[in-house]
Amino acid sequence: MKFGKVAVLLGGRSAEREVSLKSGGMVLNALRARGVDAHPFDTKERDVAELVKERFERAFIALHGRFGEDGTMQGVLEWLAIPYTGSGVLASALAMDKLRTKRIWQAERLPSAPYAVLTKGSDLKAVARRLGMPLFVKPASEGSSVGMTKVKRAADLEEAFALAVNYDSVVIAEKFVDGPELTVAILGEQALPIIRIETPREFYDYEAKYIANDTRYLIPCGVSKTKEKQLQELCLKAFRALGCMGWGRVDLMLSRQGRPYLLEVNTSPGMTDHSLVPMAARAVGVSYEELCLKILEGARVG
Repeated sequence: MKFGKVAVLLGGRSAEREVSLKSGGMVLNALRARGVDAHPFDTKERDVAELVKERFERAFIALHGRFGEDGTMQGVLEWLAIPYTGSGVLASALAMDKLRTKRIWQAERLPSAPYAVLTKGSDLKAVARRLGMPLFVKPASEGSSVGMTKVKRAADLEEAFALAVNYDSVVIAEKFVDGPELTVAILGEQALPIIRIETPREFYDYEAKYIANDTRYLIPCGVSKTKEKQLQELCLKAFRALGCMGWGRVDLMLSRQGRPYLLEVNTSPGMTDHSLVPMAARAVGVSYEELCLKILEGARVG
């Protein structure tokens, strides 16, 4: 195949290791089914120098979270001159950091929910008054809802902060948007059909994303074609504002009044049987195997 020897980077050292192992395993099988000379490469278990020693020609990044989705592995691959999938070093680092993402979107006049940065010295009661209840408390640089809490009472803010700070020294509180959660997968220059996510749980948490069978994914998402096109364009702008490219996913909330609020960008989204990008691709006739090939075709250095 034209791709040569391909390393599927999976596992890693982040809190999302188990999800990454599932994503990477499915990607590996899909690429092999299409005749690609693909091999698993667990970055927690193996030295990255082996990528050069074993003469890998491309890398499919199926890592999630820190040390894989945050620009660090992208920097290593650029140093090694190995083409890789997804966004570059800076875009990956920015997208992983929800606080910096928000600040860039604010500068670009793109809508996101009001927020506050929490520290040990924060006046939590004042934060609750300003943002209103309920609200979300989350680590700035974790994915898959790890360390995230929906807080309904101001008295519970301290406990939520204590949980989040275990995962990141930077913690943010974000105003709750009362409306549907939507996600827009991006493949190349194209925004795929919007998916509406519904869960009986308090919010779309780790279990709802990867374990539960009662989470509902709706395509069409329930908005008009005109509204869907507007939201897709908004998500493309949000994606490009961070310098992202290749493929990814933009998450957002829609208020009851129909106003969108951007949440975050995932530059190495899940590729499991519960994952959203493969689901959106299927809606436009792109199979899982075809999706993996398209992502791999976009691999590059820098």
